Amino acid sequence: MLGEKKQLIVKRDLYTDPTFPASDTSIFFDYCTPLAQFRGEISWLRPKDICSTPRLFSNNLQDVQVKQGILGDCWFLCACVALQKSKYLLNKVIPPGQPSWTDESYQGCFTCRVWQFGHWVEVTIDDRLPCLGGKLCFSQCQTEDLFWLPLLEKAYAKVHGSYEQLWAGQVADALVDLTGGIAERWTLKGPGRNVEKEKTGMVLERAVFRRLMNLKERCVISCSVLNSRQGASELGEFHAFIVIDMLDLSAVSGKEICLLRIRNPWGRRCWRGPWCEGGQGWSQLDPVVASELLSQIQEGEFWVDEEEFFREFDEITVGFPVNEEGQLQSLYTVVGTVCHSYDREVHVCCDLSPGFYLVVPSTFLKDAVGNFLLRVFSTGRISLSELKPPPTDAALSEELPEGEWETVQLHGCWKNGQSAGGSRNFPSFHINPCFPLSIPAAPGKSSVKVTLRQHCQDSKCRPIGFHIFQVPNSSWKPHISSFLHLEPLVSCVPHCYSQEVSQLCRLPAGSYVVIPSTYLPNTEGSFTVIIATKIDRKRIHSRETLGQVLQEVSDAFSISVVLEVLQRHHQGIYIN
Repeated sequence: MLGEKKQLIVKRDLYTDPTFPASDTSIFFDYCTPLAQFRGEISWLRPKDICSTPRLFSNNLQDVQVKQGILGDCWFLCACVALQKSKYLLNKVIPPGQPSWTDESYQGCFTCRVWQFGHWVEVTIDDRLPCLGGKLCFSQCQTEDLFWLPLLEKAYAKVHGSYEQLWAGQVADALVDLTGGIAERWTLKGPGRNVEKEKTGMVLERAVFRRLMNLKERCVISCSVLNSRQGASELGEFHAFIVIDMLDLSAVSGKEICLLRIRNPWGRRCWRGPWCEGGQGWSQLDPVVASELLSQIQEGEFWVDEEEFFREFDEITVGFPVNEEGQLQSLYTVVGTVCHSYDREVHVCCDLSPGFYLVVPSTFLKDAVGNFLLRVFSTGRISLSELKPPPTDAALSEELPEGEWETVQLHGCWKNGQSAGGSRNFPSFHINPCFPLSIPAAPGKSSVKVTLRQHCQDSKCRPIGFHIFQVPNSSWKPHISSFLHLEPLVSCVPHCYSQEVSQLCRLPAGSYVVIPSTYLPNTEGSFTVIIATKIDRKRIHSRETLGQVLQEVSDAFSISVVLEVLQRHHQGIYIN
C-alpha cells in the first residue's frame, strides 16, 4: 500500500501544461478535417505508459525514419529531416541536457525552440501524447521507443493552437520554423498545364535540379504531388515526400538513366511505377546492380527515374538552413520571385553592384494592414538600416539624435585573472576585453554613440565605464606598454553603479578600440557593448509605378532578400 501511494504521488507531481491541456481543445480546431471522426476516442498517455523503456533519441539519428500517423501533417515531417542532417540544428530546436524518463529529476515536461518571425521561441509542453488503443496515433519514429518526434510535433501543434491546425500546410513554412533559414519552391510543370494549381513558384530546369541535388547532404529536398497520379493513385491530392538520394547510372548501364530515391512519410510503400520492386525499369540494369539498389530502400522508400519524377510530381521545396556561424548553406537561386503571392514568404535573388538600394516591401492592395520580417543574405559585405522619420518622442530624440543609425551589439565578460583588469588606476587595465572600431573615410567626423550595458543577474550593479583609444591600425593588440603613453580619445568615467552607461562623440576616420572595464580588478560579470554609427546620406523619395523596372544590375555580389509576413508596419530598408 505504501509503495502504491508513493507511486501515485510521483505521477500526480508530474508537470501538466495548463495552456495546452490533454483534452479535445488541444486536438481539434473546428472539426472540419477527417480527424473529427476520432472525437472522444483519443486518450493521452506519457511515454512511460506507452513503452517500458522510452528514449528521446537513438545513437544514430540519421538511421531513424519518421512515420506519419492519422494527422495530415506530412509537410511537417518532411521538414523534420533537417534536424537529422544537422547536430547543430537538432540542439537548437531540442536543447540537450533535458531529464530523461529514467532520471530522478524527470518532471514530465519537454522544451523545444521554434523559429518565429526572426527569433527562436522556447515552447514548453508536458509529455502526455495523443493515443488510440494505447499507441501513438500521430507522428512517431519507426523505432517505437523513440519520442523526440511526437514531442516536437506536440510543441509545434501548441504553437499553431491545436493538432488539427497542422492538417495540410507548406513544407517551406515548416522548414523555416525548424531551421531559421529560408526555403524555396519550384514547380516541375510548365505554364501549359492547369496554371492556377501550378503557379506555386519558379519553373525548375533540369540542369538547375541536378545542381540542387548536390546539396542533398546539407539541405532538405522535398517533392509534392498536387493531384492523383498513376504511380500512386491511393495518395489522392496534396502529399509531400522526401528526396533522399540521386544516382547517375549512365556509366554502369550504358544508357541515360538517373534514379531518385524517394521516401513517403506514411512509412509504407505505395508507388507502382516502372522502378518499383518487380517493375520493368530494372531490366535495363545489370541484375547485380538492380539487386544492390533495391536492397538499399527501407520501408516507405522507392526509386523513380528522372523522367518519371518530372512527370509524376508537381513541385519541389528546398530548405537552406543557417549554420552555426550564421551563414546560409549553399544557396542556389537562379531567378527572382513572381509578383505578389499568397505565400507566407517570398524571395528574390539578384546580383548588385556597390551602392545604395531601397527595398520597399508591399501588399498588392493598399490599406492591407499587416506586419512582416525582412531578411537579407549576401555573398558580399552589406549593411542594413531602416529608413524612418525623425523621432517625435523627446526621450528617444535624446537617446539617438535625428537621422539614421546603424547599430551593432558585441557581447563579452570580465573573468577573474583573465579579462577583469579594472580601471586605468591599475596596471592590469590592459587585460580588459578590447573591441576594435573602424570609422570609414567621410567628408567630416562621424557621429558615434557607445553604450556599455552590464548584465546584473544578482540585481547588484558593479561600477562600470569605458574608454575609446585611437590606435595605429586594426591589428593593434593591447599590452602593458601600450597604455604608458596612450591617452583615451573618449572616456566614459567616473565608473558608475548603473546597468548601462553611454557616450555620444564625433570621431574622424581611423582605427579605434573600445575597452570596457569595472572599477576594481577581478570583478566578474558579463556585458554588451552597443555601437551606433550615424549614416549620413540623402533621403530617397520613391515614386514607383507598378510594373516599371527601376534598375538592373549585375556582375557583383549576390543577395537573397526574404520577406516573411508577420504583421509589422510597412517600412523601407536601405541596402548598401
